[in-house]
Amino acid sequence: MVAFNVPPFVGDELEYVEQAVKSHKISGDGTFTKKCNAWLENKFSAQKVLLTTSGTSALDMAMLLCKFKAGDEVILPSYTFSSTATSIIVGGGVPVFVDIRPDTMNIDEQKIEAAITERTKAIAVVHYAGVACEMDAIIAIAKRHKLKIIEDAAQAVMSTYKGKACGTIGDFGCYSFHETKNYSMGEGGALVINDPDYNERAEILREKGTNRSKFFRGQIDKYTWVDVGDSYLPSELNAAYLWAQLQQADKINDNRLATWQKYYDAFKPLAKENFIEIPVVPPECKHNGHMFWIKLKNLEERTKFIAYMREKNIGCVFHYVPLHSAPAGKKYCRFQGDDTYTTSESERLVRLPLHYGLTQKDLEYVIDTVKKFFGW
Repeated sequence: MVAFNVPPFVGDELEYVEQAVKSHKISGDGTFTKKCNAWLENKFSAQKVLLTTSGTSALDMAMLLCKFKAGDEVILPSYTFSSTATSIIVGGGVPVFVDIRPDTMNIDEQKIEAAITERTKAIAVVHYAGVACEMDAIIAIAKRHKLKIIEDAAQAVMSTYKGKACGTIGDFGCYSFHETKNYSMGEGGALVINDPDYNERAEILREKGTNRSKFFRGQIDKYTWVDVGDSYLPSELNAAYLWAQLQQADKINDNRLATWQKYYDAFKPLAKENFIEIPVVPPECKHNGHMFWIKLKNLEERTKFIAYMREKNIGCVFHYVPLHSAPAGKKYCRFQGDDTYTTSESERLVRLPLHYGLTQKDLEYVIDTVKKFFGW
């Protein structure tokens, strides 16, 4: 069986987890948490990074930091994971969906301005498949209308836009270190804060509404409950697991990019003959090989393709069902403008196996099997 995903493991994870256990400090904000925070800040030239319990909790924190009032709206794509929209609701806002671009599957920057109302307070962009959104245009819109930008960069760790790390471009960036991501701590994430004015409140939100972080730094003689918050601080065991992978981040990235490129080169002829469509990466974007997708003609062909691949013992999956069609989407959100591409493109897309350490033999088998489906 060629697995769709295998969580990354570089070999040093258990050693670092053991070190955390022996230190008798396995709750959060110990040595490994601080090492991971510092590594991410240095690698991405980020003002402040805080590890969180998940990419979802990082999004929750970002939305809470925006201080939405009842009725405030946030514009986002419907083609995303539920966390992007749920976090807006948790933060007190109303998700407003707009259509996507069919080339990158990212939010269509040209549809954002028409969705802005007097209640709009922010734009939540999703860097799908690790390919950055058109951030210059989105930043210009945000400046004109005085809106916050939250980057859902869950899939975009190590990706860049015009040389700048995804997650460091807007007001807040949110990473995921779930087992399906390029770098994993099982369940985990990180919040990137690009304005230091938000640092202190972010620490308070992360520490159950207390100023405990200041106490541990010796800035106050006791800590207390000062604001709303939650338990967004991950265990040292998780951070230790992640630390091993951050030490080999470039190796993991290069391996995934090499696999992605082999898929791209192999399927370019199929795309040229219009059997499939393959990913588009704009020249200003440098992606991270998070996923390789192909688009088939329609939902019926995709269903047949997935079944065929499973018969050949290859795991491949479709991706998001657009949120505006989901029960919670109909209840809490609205779609602004026409759904020209969101539903139709989502029904054609399928993801192929791509993970760190995918063997050459398995990769070639996947490529050959895809070609045989189309009679090549």
